[in-house]
Amino acid sequence: MAMLKVSQLLIMASIVVSVIATAPSFCKCTCFTNSTIIPLSSHAPSVTQNLEEAHRTASVGCLICNKAFCLSQRLPICKDAEEKDVVTICFQRDSTQDKVVVYSFITATLGLLGWAGVRRVVEKRKEHYSQVNDI
Repeated sequence: MAMLKVSQLLIMASIVVSVIATAPSFCKCTCFTNSTIIPLSSHAPSVTQNLEEAHRTASVGCLICNKAFCLSQRLPICKDAEEKDVVTICFQRDSTQDKVVVYSFITATLGLLGWAGVRRVVEKRKEHYSQVNDI
């Protein structure tokens, strides 16, 4: 029985990790006071690259979001900007991890509310049957 629970836990953990790993990343480049958001998925390896290169690039993630990356994009807002004028932030929007957390919370809350309702009904029925048997 304990082995079954451990295997279920491992399966759930692997599903969560695989879902989290696919969240889209974005790089926010701020030059002077203007900023723009660049999807990092558009800078993913092409289909023609081999599997090892694709894995290496995917594991880099937000590491490519730096000042040099923003300047290399030749953005109009970064015209005449130097590295000291650039600020970068890497983030995930519409992250699958966030969705998993929210749906887990909602499911747990509904489960607890359902359990409270069922428990109340069961207690009332037990009370009713005990009164009927006492007569």
